[in-house]
Amino acid sequence: MQPTGTLKLVVVSAGLGVPSSTRLLADRITESVRRELAGSGREADVRVVELRDLAVAIANNFVTGFPAPALEEALEAVTEADGIVAVTPVFAASYSGLFKSFFDLVEPDALTGKPVLVAATGGTARHSLVLEHALRPLFAYLRALVVPTAVYAASEDWGGTGDPLTDTLPDRIVRAGRELAALMGTTERRTPAGPSPADLFA
Repeated sequence: MQPTGTLKLVVVSAGLGVPSSTRLLADRITESVRRELAGSGREADVRVVELRDLAVAIANNFVTGFPAPALEEALEAVTEADGIVAVTPVFAASYSGLFKSFFDLVEPDALTGKPVLVAATGGTARHSLVLEHALRPLFAYLRALVVPTAVYAASEDWGGTGDPLTDTLPDRIVRAGRELAALMGTTERRTPAGPSPADLFA
């Protein structure tokens, strides 16, 4: 039996532009998760974390060891989430440095058992392997529960032809959203822990 009520969905977008294809993909996935939750009588309390707005705070945190209030709120939201959608643009055949830097600041055990949907955007389809050789291993290391379907959107995917044999992005979004919604609320939320002295002086 699935849990009822409101579940916390946190969407981490590492897009740099305004607007960005990364945020567009994040929004499409979010709507898919919302629909799946609504279909089972549940609601999503959605919090979007735009990493571009936290870039300076993230860099300062590495130097000072102390997060700015906005960054601290974002990290707490991730820690307390029932499910996470993590979307990054592809740079140099991997996730962006900003994306990695943010998750480097998440407490080591904060994502243990937490459902995560990973997604990425890039210029061409050949970068889609980043999902399996970079994103999935990152969240496996963090002990997150990564849903089976990852979503990659190349530039040409946004101009869909309507051909079901080639226009597969909508189907992937629906499938991934369904998988994340099914797992949300099945694991215990974690309370954020403050940094240890070792963290502050690493």
